[in-house]
Amino acid sequence: MSERSETKRPALWTVIIPVKPAAHGKSRLRVPGVGREQLARAIALDTIEAATATARVVVVTDDAQTAAEARRLGALVCADPGDGLDAAVAAGAASAGADAHRAALLGDLPALLPAELAAALREAESVSRAAVADADGTGTTLVTAGPGVPWASAFGSGSFARHVALGCVPLTVPDAATLRCDVDTAEQLADAAALGLGPRTAAIVSG
Repeated sequence: MSERSETKRPALWTVIIPVKPAAHGKSRLRVPGVGREQLARAIALDTIEAATATARVVVVTDDAQTAAEARRLGALVCADPGDGLDAAVAAGAASAGADAHRAALLGDLPALLPAELAAALREAESVSRAAVADADGTGTTLVTAGPGVPWASAFGSGSFARHVALGCVPLTVPDAATLRCDVDTAEQLADAAALGLGPRTAAIVSG
């Protein structure tokens, strides 16, 4: 069994993945000879596929092609309310219900291994709120809330400190983990490639 076909699912988790329309996403990601829109969608779909191997997934997007592909991967889809990243995540969290374990996962983790996400969610089950920092240590790739805990997130530049201030416990995720390897630039894409890209992203980059 490959690392990308995770086995044991954490209990009762709903993972919310917000995805901007590919035409507007990843504006800083410039790779010679590669279409940015295609690459942005591939990164999102590889993230979604990895997450569906370990939890119930709700994708929040207004990108019709991404929505259709996400449904084929087994994810649920809800419309983006259009008020920014935190509003999109909140809409997905509301669809899960307050009695569920909920997690917001950024859709730019093309090297994500389901086993790493599953391990983080299992650890998060022991606290009310939790968060995972990105590779730089300043942003956030994952935020969680337990059953009965009101949803709150504060994504954006410097978000990890804000999430800690909201009561999120930092999870023990290694520095080189795929769960921390978010991609916004060509340099970050190269870092993700060193860890092993998902199939869609790998095909576009290699092609």
